[in-house]
Amino acid sequence: MRIDKKHSNWQLAALVTLRVLVGWHFLYEGITKLMNPFWSAASFLLESKWIFAGIFKGIAGNPSVLSVVNVLNTWGLIFIGLGLMLGCLSRIATVAGMGLILLYYASNPPFTGLYYAIPSEGNYLIVNKNLIEMAALFVLLLFPTGHIIGLDHLFHKLRSK
Repeated sequence: MRIDKKHSNWQLAALVTLRVLVGWHFLYEGITKLMNPFWSAASFLLESKWIFAGIFKGIAGNPSVLSVVNVLNTWGLIFIGLGLMLGCLSRIATVAGMGLILLYYASNPPFTGLYYAIPSEGNYLIVNKNLIEMAALFVLLLFPTGHIIGLDHLFHKLRSK
């Protein structure tokens, strides 16, 4: 029996798997930052290059603003990850995830001529893991699964009763 008339069960399974895997990545990144009392976004922001470097370095140089950014980044990752994994407010989580990754990408883009002191895990030119994950989230935005398999589906059923 097909769950959704527009997509095969295999297509839905692939989309839900993608949603859960991306959600796990966000959640795990947030939890590791939460559990490390010495974590700060400062080193990442200070490495910023390109046209927004001044803004990102300004954030890193202001302890009050940096503290807020650290909290927002950590809890944003956690809530986005939970939303994606559970299919709860999945559209909001997807858009928020795309926005957060866009900020990461804008801060440290993999463009020719930009060199960073922090070693990367590979060699990139324009396309890096952030851009790929943002594209995966865009696919999930276009093919939402939370309303079919997730808490969004349960909430919709409860509201309609």
